Amino acid sequence: MNPLIHSWPGHEPLAAAIASRVHGEIAPVSLRRFPDGETYVRLMTLPKDRDVILVCGLEQPDDKVCGLLFAADAARECGARRVGLVAPYLAYMRQDARFNAGEAITSRTFARWLARAIDWLVTMDPHLHRYRALDEIYPIPTAIASSTTPIARWIVENVAQPLIVGPDEESAQWAAAIAGRVGCPWIVLHKDRHGDRDVAVSVPDITAWPGHTPVLIDDIISTARTMAAAAQRLRQLGAVPPVCIGVHALFCGDALPTLRAASPGVIATCNTIRHQTNAIDVTSEIAQAAADLHARVQTAL
Repeated sequence: MNPLIHSWPGHEPLAAAIASRVHGEIAPVSLRRFPDGETYVRLMTLPKDRDVILVCGLEQPDDKVCGLLFAADAARECGARRVGLVAPYLAYMRQDARFNAGEAITSRTFARWLARAIDWLVTMDPHLHRYRALDEIYPIPTAIASSTTPIARWIVENVAQPLIVGPDEESAQWAAAIAGRVGCPWIVLHKDRHGDRDVAVSVPDITAWPGHTPVLIDDIISTARTMAAAAQRLRQLGAVPPVCIGVHALFCGDALPTLRAASPGVIATCNTIRHQTNAIDVTSEIAQAAADLHARVQTAL
């Protein structure tokens, strides 16, 4: 039977795109809070002998995870064959090591929680720092959709003479890939982080590219301090206001006004998280990755 696809609010277009690729049925899920804050979940279509695909971004994860786990468990108890999760943004990837005694390595703990509830996982550009791949912590089939092509396409269509700027040394491979698709030069910055909102950035010599517009690209815009510091430094060196691009638009607290003050140029983000800066549509890439992994899991059984 065709899979059932349950979408959390805000992800209806992505759910529809997945449904068209897997010949699935969009099925409503009822989510609400009791007066004491507990979460109520009801799958409105029973999934007996069917696959279930949950579409739920995990920004603000502590508000969503209980409902997601409840839905996955309800699907299994109601006879679902397999439960997959499409999470455009995957939370709890930041803490990938124990820097101080007693710290929780939350990326590993969170992965164990999700892996017990679901059979496969699709996300876009997770924050892989000390991990080389998701399967280092997720013992289930996973797939990563890439934003590289849609970002490169947007740059070609919107920026004349771009210079791709990666936020730190770890972004070199990503910056190079986007620049290769655009056909433009690229550099990476050196970043010293002294705290969540205290970042110092050094910029290499940019005089070799006169007339180019810097295009700052980062996977996550959270407090925006890294991108704002980089934008300020570039302007001090005589560059035009840079274009700022982020994959996941978290924009915590005063992040957006901080970035706009530092760089009055264009700010564009992918639509993995709904935000006023969304300008780059990555729906097709995520939906195709979900369809491909769903088919692979089906074939393996």
